[in-house]
Amino acid sequence: MLTADEYIKSLRKLNLKVYLFGELVDNVVDHPVIKPSINSVARTYELAADPDYREVMTAQSSLNRQVINRFTHLHQSTEDLIKKIKMQRILGQETASCFQRCVGFDAFNAVDSVTFEMDKKLDTDYHHRFRRFIQQVQEKDLVVDGAMTDPKGDRSLRPSQQADPDLYLRLVEEREDGIVVKGAKTHQTGALCSHEILAMPTVAMGEEDSNYALCFAVPSDSDNLVYIYGRQSSDTRKLEGGNIDVGNCRYGGHEALVIFDNVFVPKERVFMCGEYEFSGSLVERFAGYHRQSYGGCKVGVGDVLIGAAAQIAEYNGVQRASHIRDKIIEMVNLNETIYSCGIACSSQGVPTASGTYLIDLLLANVCKQNVTRYPYEIARLAEDIAGGLMVTLPSEKDFNHPEAGKYLKKYLKGVDGVKTENRLRMLRLLENMTLGTAAVGYRTESMHGAGSPQAQRIMISRQADLENKKKMARAIAGIEEEKQ
Repeated sequence: MLTADEYIKSLRKLNLKVYLFGELVDNVVDHPVIKPSINSVARTYELAADPDYREVMTAQSSLNRQVINRFTHLHQSTEDLIKKIKMQRILGQETASCFQRCVGFDAFNAVDSVTFEMDKKLDTDYHHRFRRFIQQVQEKDLVVDGAMTDPKGDRSLRPSQQADPDLYLRLVEEREDGIVVKGAKTHQTGALCSHEILAMPTVAMGEEDSNYALCFAVPSDSDNLVYIYGRQSSDTRKLEGGNIDVGNCRYGGHEALVIFDNVFVPKERVFMCGEYEFSGSLVERFAGYHRQSYGGCKVGVGDVLIGAAAQIAEYNGVQRASHIRDKIIEMVNLNETIYSCGIACSSQGVPTASGTYLIDLLLANVCKQNVTRYPYEIARLAEDIAGGLMVTLPSEKDFNHPEAGKYLKKYLKGVDGVKTENRLRMLRLLENMTLGTAAVGYRTESMHGAGSPQAQRIMISRQADLENKKKMARAIAGIEEEKQ
């Protein structure tokens, strides 16, 4: 396994073409806007090397029996699925942000089982190719960006019906040694922190969409790959120096638009090419794994937000007020409900034909449906407890100014015995997590990440087995089944 320092050094070897604020970035690793997200990923390496976290952060590879970072593991049991959730909660607590390895992790496990079933039915070689790829990922301890979401254009039209055919990632040329692809993937979490891009189809495809039924892996610095960094609320605070106004002093996350401008993919790295009938299974399983993930990572970040709300209540001198206690209890209740769903869908997992374990899809979708709601209420309660100063604070530069600063230290003080600076730091953390850059990975991502709320409701409807429930009700009511 890599150390955190080795991971960062490995990123320096990459030659990524990245645009940020209208400029080409010369040094991705040390850019102050990007650096916090690299720190978050580095934490996944640090904890894997820490004896106190090794049991949950590492696993024994099912491919080579070596100890590997759990983020590169193929789930072999319900225990693995549960440990995944526990690991994600710990990392959420450690970083209070997105740590960016979950999407690739979830993609591995979805692609593994689907390619196995493709090979069995179609006599293809995709699963063997994928297993060779994932073994390299494990041996080198790589970060992989799972790339599913396409721009989609007109959502009422199929991929093949779009006026611009590139609005879904597509096959443009098939060669003896590989394929050439064109299009884009949007909202790519941690793309600039990744060594590899693992692309998947974004919707279930029909025969007419076969050129869009693609799954493949390419190095993140492949020729003709272009990255355009996504803006976040208050992101330019990272360029101002200091560490109070940013809220989270060290960690962060990022999203990027990834452009595939006629990118060549070697044949051995192609895991689906035109097999449209398997695209739906791949989308469904990936979505299920990723909806499970939110039962861990969002809970860990929620723990920090609850702690920040409780701490600012003490700094404000209101921690004993009954309504404050009730609000914090409700925040804990909502947060633990999300976690319960994550553990539940993991504990009810089952093996697929490839041996990789799949979560309970119904419970995973229920988990994510709760995530589309509860973090918003947790954030609202945190804002309520914090008070209005959270959004009216003067800048860190004013606080450090020789004239203005003395007024701020005097008039922005809370309870006696607590430094004014500490109160400001806690308010900025609350602002960051509910309104600032961290809100991307906590609030809005809770809504749209791993599919918008309606996507989960569709899956819940499919998995609910209402006919069996109606049959149970008829039996209890004494209604005899009519012969057809």
